[in-house]
Amino acid sequence: MEIAKKNMLPSGATRKELNELIKIKFLTKHTRKGVKYYALDQTFHFYFELKNLFAKSTSSPQCKNLTKLKNIGDVKLALVSGIFLNYPKSKVDMVIVANNVSRGKLKSVMNGLEAEVGKEVSFVLMNSDEFKYRLDMLDRFLIDFIEGTHMELIDKIPGFKRFLLGRKKY
Repeated sequence: MEIAKKNMLPSGATRKELNELIKIKFLTKHTRKGVKYYALDQTFHFYFELKNLFAKSTSSPQCKNLTKLKNIGDVKLALVSGIFLNYPKSKVDMVIVANNVSRGKLKSVMNGLEAEVGKEVSFVLMNSDEFKYRLDMLDRFLIDFIEGTHMELIDKIPGFKRFLLGRKKY
């Protein structure tokens, strides 16, 4: 069951909770092509209050799993935006510049993050050389991300703050 897997919960307990939420008309269940889908019941008495509460709580850059990013390899830069800062204009939620990345640790951190925020996290991973090249070429994607709303988690790139300040003048 995908819900149980993404939230790192036992499938039996997840199924039981989903059935309870359907009983109190909190969730609705739909089946399409043999696949079950669950959605928040818009007729639920506290629908709008809950929707606003979830939007505020899941868009926090203080997610516990974000601190684990430094363990995926030699991380030089980690910037967040998108779902972490409630900034829907961002094309990705995170930009990571790291060398010698452990794919297993990266997958584990991303799975934990997705479970924590309740959404899929889109990210770009590049090594230091690729980052420098893209920055030197004024890569449109990277410049748009940097000039947009973002927050710095890790910055070990010499001169990056100076580059950011230089871009703010334009």
